[in-house]
Amino acid sequence: MSINVMVVNLIYFVIYLKRVSLPLFFFERRNEMRKLFGTDGVRGIANKELTSELAYKLGRAGGYVLTRGKKNIKVVVGKDTRISGDMLESALISGIMSVGADVICVGVVPTPAVAYLTKYYEADCGVVISASHNPVEYNGIKFFNKDGYKLDDSIELEIEHLIEEMNKIECNPIGENIGTKIEKKEAVRDYVNYLKSIVDVDFKNLKVILDCANGASFEVAPLVFEELGANVITINNKPDGKNINLNCGSTHPELLQQEVLKNNADIGLAYDGDADRLIAVDEKGQIVDGDHIMTICASYLRKQGKLKKDTLVVTVMSNIGLHIAAKENNFNIVSTKVGDRYVLEEMIKGGYNLGGEQSGHMIFLDYNTTGDGVLSSLILSSILVDENKSLSNLCGIMNKYPQVLVNARVKNENKNRYLEDAHIKGEIEKIEKILDGKGRVLIRPSGTEPLVRVMLEGKEEGQIKDLATSLANLIESKLS
Repeated sequence: MSINVMVVNLIYFVIYLKRVSLPLFFFERRNEMRKLFGTDGVRGIANKELTSELAYKLGRAGGYVLTRGKKNIKVVVGKDTRISGDMLESALISGIMSVGADVICVGVVPTPAVAYLTKYYEADCGVVISASHNPVEYNGIKFFNKDGYKLDDSIELEIEHLIEEMNKIECNPIGENIGTKIEKKEAVRDYVNYLKSIVDVDFKNLKVILDCANGASFEVAPLVFEELGANVITINNKPDGKNINLNCGSTHPELLQQEVLKNNADIGLAYDGDADRLIAVDEKGQIVDGDHIMTICASYLRKQGKLKKDTLVVTVMSNIGLHIAAKENNFNIVSTKVGDRYVLEEMIKGGYNLGGEQSGHMIFLDYNTTGDGVLSSLILSSILVDENKSLSNLCGIMNKYPQVLVNARVKNENKNRYLEDAHIKGEIEKIEKILDGKGRVLIRPSGTEPLVRVMLEGKEEGQIKDLATSLANLIESKLS
């Protein structure tokens, strides 16, 4: 994956259940303007695409744009456990200090911890060095503004323009005006204390298995659960710089499933490398994804009078079962295009306080400004305790419909032309009639490959598999 490739979905065609009153068509276009920044910062293979030179430029240009005209500038910098983190951190903070900003290095902490600590330490911005759930060879650099939010596209564009013309950064302090590095050893403790203040629940009767993905949650997650009284067993919490996300964490919960069953645990909780997402495992060893977790939390918060406007914000990839459960449990759904930044934008615009993705990114906006896996796991666990129910019992709130995904290989220049073909449009309409309001079709051209992805949901897996395969074959024959 090149950092010059924007990980943005080009066009969405969505046919939703009529019974939940969702729109028939949903389009999104690729933003061609930004060259470095994707939907989640700048990412690439460390020392090849994301080099120390680029990290320095990002630090200098980013620090200049975000702190221009201010005095006594402070920037919080955190990272995950990747072996390339130290290399990139050194270059990044050199760039930041070169424009006169002081850098508060908080070490290895979850991405959402940097968002929180930026506000808590009254800094001017925050930066995370992480590639989230990606393999160890990747890394990334993501900025937060002073309020802990990801940057607007316009600001990222300004940073990119300065990177292309570094001579325009007219800020070269000397002597005592050069920025300094401050190591904040108490950063983990500050964040743990904040998490405990949100979830003031006694977990003494809760047995928890934590899978830390050998990543940024390896210290925070066990500490906060133990201090809240839980019986904690932790796996994949010995990072060596090379084993982050390696067959573990939220993208590979198989070992967690085994450990939950072996230890008769009440719940298993898996984070990704930077701990901004959560996937759970119930006491029966069954995976509980973001859709189920959001449905449980939304229903609980609504009953407590704490779900703002009785609304949950999700993406178009959320399962139809979630929409049905929402209607049955008296809360509303607002859908966005794929990406937690779009979920957050909709939450801010609409005044909502809960949103997320099927993949496990969940934003509890009353408490943090970005997806927070550890916070999500604490809230889910507190619901188990308060409701005095098993996780499998709570999951009964939502029936997950089968999903089938089939790729159609086409010419790259034809990826977006399927709506122009009358035969393809007719086949889509035919499938919609067959599903009869009990399923949906989602067609999504790949942003990086010559593929059109055909996804169907419905009650009968065999039926939707045949329908998806037939539609994919038709698209391939017409557009390849």
